[in-house]
Amino acid sequence: MSDPAALIAAARAVAANAHAPYSRFAVGAALRLTDGSIVTGANFENASYGLSLCAETVALASANALGRLADVVAIGIVGGAIGQGGATGTAPIRPCGRCRQILNEAAQMGGRDLVIHCAGMTGETIETHLLSALLPHAFGPADLGIGQGHR
Repeated sequence: MSDPAALIAAARAVAANAHAPYSRFAVGAALRLTDGSIVTGANFENASYGLSLCAETVALASANALGRLADVVAIGIVGGAIGQGGATGTAPIRPCGRCRQILNEAAQMGGRDLVIHCAGMTGETIETHLLSALLPHAFGPADLGIGQGHR
């Protein structure tokens, strides 16, 4: 169900829409939902750096706007430096700590561990991780006494 190649391809395609004039580093994220559909997001920077949004956050906010946040089962994430011919780089990138925490919210809402596929903008290497391995002992809705599927 979590076809890594399809998620990485969708993430690479949306990374072309990254608004990254400051870091010059494009990131794309593609979420797989329970019905197999894909929701994407690209990073969106701001001159006030703290207001910038990571690609994972944009994709999750889009899923939430569709009423589908609890339906996220997997994510593909890619990134690379923006050069003359677009974004490049073969090294897989992983979600930052903030994004891991935000992914955890969706995971707890859906009552499942999320599969995370990481790749570079180019190349064939795809790393696969479980969110629980990247964010052990995570804080989430259950710690506030809120159950699955909260709104």
